[in-house]
Amino acid sequence: MKKNLIASLLFLLVQQFVFAQSLLVIKKPNQYLKTTIENVDNKMVDLKKLMPSLVLDLKYATKNNFTNTVLYKKATTTFLRKQPANALLKVQQILNSKGLGLKIFDAYRPYSVTKKMWELIKDERYVANPKQGSGHNKGISVDLTIINLTTGAELNMGTPFDNFTDTAHHSFTKNLPQNIADNRMLLKNIMFENGFRSLETEWWHYSWISKENYDVLDIGFKRLSKIVD
Repeated sequence: MKKNLIASLLFLLVQQFVFAQSLLVIKKPNQYLKTTIENVDNKMVDLKKLMPSLVLDLKYATKNNFTNTVLYKKATTTFLRKQPANALLKVQQILNSKGLGLKIFDAYRPYSVTKKMWELIKDERYVANPKQGSGHNKGISVDLTIINLTTGAELNMGTPFDNFTDTAHHSFTKNLPQNIADNRMLLKNIMFENGFRSLETEWWHYSWISKENYDVLDIGFKRLSKIVD
């Protein structure tokens, strides 16, 4: 029995090692460009160019984040793949018709940054395990909220961005004021209607649902900006 248990544990460790070794991470711009020739949907889109009125508050490009360090050097904009970027444009247009808009906290995240975050948190409820890569690394996940276009103020969602407590969970309803519940539902409904799905533990995090198998990228913002339209 003991031998079988040890053998099973060794097998699992080997499988994890093989999986980690097999994760394809694109680090060179020319490798990324090759994938866009093979499939136009692989193209990354500069969200600020696509939506000039979009408000960016890139937390990881500043020290105002849970790590207290600048994780994105030279980041003045952010990116998503073509399909989710166009879907997000529709979300922005719908909100604009209601006097509302989007504020983006994060979208594309280089793989090396995910590894740094994992070393600090190591909790898959809040940070992706780098052995698998994340939706942010693939350019299909976005962290965002809704703002009032007249005042520029964020709608009250009950917690700030990157709040690692149960209060930030979608399932948290105990003693949650109705206006906050309504604001979260507004964001969730409009994102769902346009092809995104939520992460249970973070009211701000949404990922594009697609059959496409997007690659994990580890290209810095400055280098990516030079090759993205």
